[in-house]
Amino acid sequence: MHGAHRTRIAAALVSAAALLGGFQTAAAARPADAAEVVDVSTADELEAALAAAGPGDTIRMVDGTYRGNFDITASGSGAAPATLTGSAGAVLVAGGGYGLHLDGASYWNLTGFTVTGGQKGIVMDAAGHVDIASVTVHGLDMEAVHFRNSSSDGSITDSRIHDTGRNGRGMGEGVYVGSAGGTGDRSDRILIEGNTIGPGVGGENVDIKEGTTGARIIGNTFDGSGLTGANYDDSWVDIKGNDVLVAENTGRGTTNDGYQTHEVQDGWGCNATFRGNRSDLGGATGPDRYAIDVTNYDALNCPVTVSVSNTVSGGRGLVNPGVPVTG
Repeated sequence: MHGAHRTRIAAALVSAAALLGGFQTAAAARPADAAEVVDVSTADELEAALAAAGPGDTIRMVDGTYRGNFDITASGSGAAPATLTGSAGAVLVAGGGYGLHLDGASYWNLTGFTVTGGQKGIVMDAAGHVDIASVTVHGLDMEAVHFRNSSSDGSITDSRIHDTGRNGRGMGEGVYVGSAGGTGDRSDRILIEGNTIGPGVGGENVDIKEGTTGARIIGNTFDGSGLTGANYDDSWVDIKGNDVLVAENTGRGTTNDGYQTHEVQDGWGCNATFRGNRSDLGGATGPDRYAIDVTNYDALNCPVTVSVSNTVSGGRGLVNPGVPVTG
């Protein structure tokens, strides 16, 4: 640990007010070439380092247990994102609330570590350009990863999500993009790629809400064995946003459908594209049982593209009647 940063963290541990005030201001103002690498090994050190972080800083967690609810409120920059990293053996354990909350904190890279316990895993609020890679999120009462309050241009890749929604209320989505009940949450252009989601996910593996645009769901492996049927969760992916790409995913273990689109707000849930997805609907007992169930198809006003490159085994077929399959 560099001496200057050790001094800031020591002061932070003594004075939370200084952390939230002067240190954040100084971190935001200092040039990118002053970025530092900080090693932490305790929850107190982690909390202090997060509060003191600025553009280009890297916080490295050694293996161990970090108990608490950790908040990030300072941003990196487009030229110099901040980074929080650790191996899967660096475990954030929340007793309640959120394991890691980025509140207005944009331009962060989150890599490698584990989040478990508590209500929700990793939550972004008005936090753009947050890239999450190779994390493990599990053992939660509600959802694992939530891009919310117009947290756009983020991603979750190559990560493992399982055993969510343990409170039984059907709110255990794996990756949740946007907010229900309106179209004001513009958490746009979220990339969800290369993840393994399930088993034990007590909601949709991926839920794309109305008001959001341009999500890309690519190359993931879905396991719907945790679907409860609460809040209509009966598919791996539920799309209520616009212009969503769903490509090259593999899914199994659903109760009803593989992928669904819904128009819960006028003009939303439209223009999705499905290509190269492989669906196993074996064991599904729901009323529809399609790999792709387009509940709001309108060729003119709410189109969808379903490619012949999608495949399905079990169930009643690739897509519900009336929806064309293209070459």
